[in-house]
Amino acid sequence: MKRTDSIELARALDRRGFLAFGAGVFAVAGVPLAMYRRATHPGLIRRSLPVMGTIAEVAVVHRDAAVAQAAIDAAFESLKWVETTMTRFTDTSDVGRANIGAANAPVAVSHETAFVVGEALRWARATNGRYDPAVGRTIEAWDVLNRHSPPPERETARLADRGLYRGVLLDVEASSIGYRGADIRLDLGSIAKGYAVDRATNALRWHGVEHGVVIAGGDLYALGRAPDGEAWTIGIRDPHDLRATVGTLAVSDAAVATSGTYVRYFMYRGVRYHHLMDPAIAAPRRTPVESFTIRADRCMHADVATTALFGMATGEASDFLRPMVPGAHIESVLL
Repeated sequence: MKRTDSIELARALDRRGFLAFGAGVFAVAGVPLAMYRRATHPGLIRRSLPVMGTIAEVAVVHRDAAVAQAAIDAAFESLKWVETTMTRFTDTSDVGRANIGAANAPVAVSHETAFVVGEALRWARATNGRYDPAVGRTIEAWDVLNRHSPPPERETARLADRGLYRGVLLDVEASSIGYRGADIRLDLGSIAKGYAVDRATNALRWHGVEHGVVIAGGDLYALGRAPDGEAWTIGIRDPHDLRATVGTLAVSDAAVATSGTYVRYFMYRGVRYHHLMDPAIAAPRRTPVESFTIRADRCMHADVATTALFGMATGEASDFLRPMVPGAHIESVLL
C-alpha cells in the first residue's frame, strides 16, 4: 500500500506537541508515518500489529477502555480476515486458489472477494486496462523488494499490453472466478488493503466507537474527530526528505490513500524501478510523479484510484475519478 507512501502529522499545528504514532512501525514497513495528539490524552488508546505486509495501526478515542480494546481487537480481526482471504501469497486464500485452478474450472470464492474483484474489474474497464488486477505474473517477475536488477526482457515482453483483466470471468451470483488464459494471475494488493481498512473501520463503528483512525500501509480512514474535537490532521511526507512533510490535510469521516515510487523499489544503473506496474509495458510505470494522494468516502475507492490513475495528468485523472467515485478528489501530486 497500497504502493504505498507516507502519511504523517505535520509539526507546528499544535504548540502543545504531538504524539508520534507508529513512527518506527511505518519506517520499517516503508509506508506512512502518522502522528496524533498527545499520548497522555484521556481516552486515546492505540495499538499496532503486523498484517497485510505492513504494520497496521488503530487508534480509538473512547471513555471506556474495555470498549476501546474490544473494538481494536475486532478491527484487527477484520484486517487479518481480509489478508487470509485475499492474499496471493498462499495457496489456500480465495485469490491463491483461483490463481492455481481458475484456468481449468471456476473456483468458488467468498462474496467479499467477488465484490472486491468486481470493483477492480470496474476500474480496469474504465481505464481500458491502464489498471489491471490480473497482472500478477508481471508483479512476480519484477519482485521489487527482492530484485537488484530488471528481469530478462523475454520474461516480461510476452505479458505486455495483454488486457489480461478481460480474461477474468467473474460470476457474482455464484461467487466464482474463472480465467480464460494461463498467464492470468490476480493480485488485489492495490485494492484489498483499502477494503480491509473499511471493514476495520466498520468494526469500530459496530462496537460503538465514533472517533478513531485505522491505518494500513498507505491507506487510512479517519473516523470522527481527534481527542481535541478537531478533525484529524494528516501530513503528507516529502518524497525527497522522509523526515519532512510537504502539506497537511484535515480529515474527518473520510479516507486518504497515497501511492508512490520512493518506498518499494530497487535502483539499477541509476534508474529507480518501483512497484507500480504499467500493464502496457509489463514494467514499472514511467512517470515523473513520485507521490499521489486521493481522498474519498471509502478507503477501497481511494486505494484503487491511486494505483489506477498514478502518473496520469492531473486534469485527466480528475476526469476519470469524478464519475468513478463521486465526491472523491486528488489531494496532492508530488514530483
